[in-house]
Amino acid sequence: MITVAYVGFGVSVREYHIPYVENRDDIRVKYVFRRQEDIAQFAEYEPFYPEITFTVNFDDVLSDPEVDLVVVSAPDRFHMPYAKQILNAGKHALIEKPFAPTAAEARECFALAKSKGLICMPNQNRRFDADFLALKQVIESGRIGTPVRLESHYDYFRENGWYDHLGTLYNLGVHTVDQVISLFGIPDRTNLDVRSIHHPGVGDDYYDLEFFYGNCKASVNTSMCVLIDYPRFTLHGTKGSFTLPPVIHNSGKKKVVGRHVISTDPAPEDRWGTLVYVNDAGEKITEKVPVGCAHYERIYDNLIDAIENGAEKCIKDEEVVKVLEILEEATEVAKRSK
Repeated sequence: MITVAYVGFGVSVREYHIPYVENRDDIRVKYVFRRQEDIAQFAEYEPFYPEITFTVNFDDVLSDPEVDLVVVSAPDRFHMPYAKQILNAGKHALIEKPFAPTAAEARECFALAKSKGLICMPNQNRRFDADFLALKQVIESGRIGTPVRLESHYDYFRENGWYDHLGTLYNLGVHTVDQVISLFGIPDRTNLDVRSIHHPGVGDDYYDLEFFYGNCKASVNTSMCVLIDYPRFTLHGTKGSFTLPPVIHNSGKKKVVGRHVISTDPAPEDRWGTLVYVNDAGEKITEKVPVGCAHYERIYDNLIDAIENGAEKCIKDEEVVKVLEILEEATEVAKRSK
C-alpha cells in the first residue's frame, strides 16, 4: 500500500489524479496540502473529499512516516523547490509538467533523487491519452509499415493568443514534444520554427517543431490562428496512412462543483481514427480504428512498481532532460521573433 499526499487542489489533482487512484487497493490518499492563500479558490470542492486531510502545514506531510509519495501540482515556479523538499524528507516525488524550468535543474533534481535512492518523475500523463494510445497501437501493429511522417496538432483560434507572455511551449508543447520522444526516442536533429504573432518578442503562440529520425520526420504544431481544425494526428508510413479527428479542448468544458467522476467508456465512432494500408496480398484496406479511454492510472502503476520492485521508470530521466532542452531552445527563438 502506497500512501500519497498532494500539493495543490486544482483541476489537475481533482480530475487527473484522485479519480484514477481513489478506488485502488494499493494506494491511499491521505493529505492535500495547499497554501493558506490558495484555499478560497477551490474551497467549495473540499467537502466532497471527507476521507482526505486538508492542511496548510507542509510539515504535516513531510514529517508523516506513513506518506510514501508526494505529488506536486502547484504553479510551475514551485515545482523544483517542492521536489527538493520532498526528496530531502525521504519521500518519492511525482511532479506535474513542466518538471523544471531548465534541463540543468532537472539533472540536479534527478541526481538528488538518485543519491537518496528515491523515485522522482514528471507526470507526463498525455502519454496515456486515448487518441495517443490508438496512434501508438497502429504504429506497433506494423500495418502502416515503417513510419515516415508524423504530424501532431494541438491548435486554437484565439485573437489575442494563448498568453501575453511566454508559456505556450511549457504548457502545451511540453506534452506534445514528450509524446514524440516517447514514440521515437531522442531525435537525430531538430528544426524549431517558433513565432511570436500576437505579442511580438514576449509570447510563443505559434510553433512548428520538427524532429528527424533517419528517414522519418515528426512535427509538433500549435497555433492560435487555426479556425478550421487539423487532424490531431496524421501518420504516413511505407505501407499506409492513419489519421485521427481534431482535438477536443478540455479548457472549453464547464466545470461542475463536486467530486469528479471519470468515464471509462470508449470514444464514440465519430472520434475513431481512419487507417488505410496495403496488406501482404497487395490489397488496399480501409479500417476504422477504435479510440478507447484515457489511462492516466498507468503512471501510478509504474510508480508503484518502481518504488516497490525497482522497476524502470516509464518516463526516463534522459527523455525529460531532452524535452526541456528543446523547450529552452524554442523559447529563445520566440524571444527573437519581433
